[in-house]
Amino acid sequence: MNDAMAQVLVLYNTPSSPEAFDSYYRAIHVPIAKRLPGLLAYTVSAHTPRAIAGTAPYLVAALEFANLAAIDAALTSPEGQATAADLANFAQAGVTIMIFEPEKV
Repeated sequence: MNDAMAQVLVLYNTPSSPEAFDSYYRAIHVPIAKRLPGLLAYTVSAHTPRAIAGTAPYLVAALEFANLAAIDAALTSPEGQATAADLANFAQAGVTIMIFEPEKV
C-alpha cells in the first residue's frame, strides 16, 4: 500500500447547460471544495475529456491528499459535508466520485 498520497477523482456527467455548470463550478463550488482540510492539490481537466473506451465525462476533477485517512477526515468535516451538499446545486446530470491510492506499475 502506498501511504504517500491518495486522491478523490470526480467525474461529472455532461450537464444540460454547460455554461451554467461551468459558471457555478468555478465561482461557487471550487472555492467551497478548496476549504477541505488537508487538501494538497486540486486539478481539473482543461478541456472536455475524450474517451478511448466508454463514455467520457464532461469534467474530471482530482483532489490530492496525503493519504486515505486525510481524505476520510476531510469528507467527514463540516467543509466536506458542505462540498458534498453543494453537488445538488449544479451536478444534476450526475457525478461519479472515487477514492484511491495511486500505485506506479
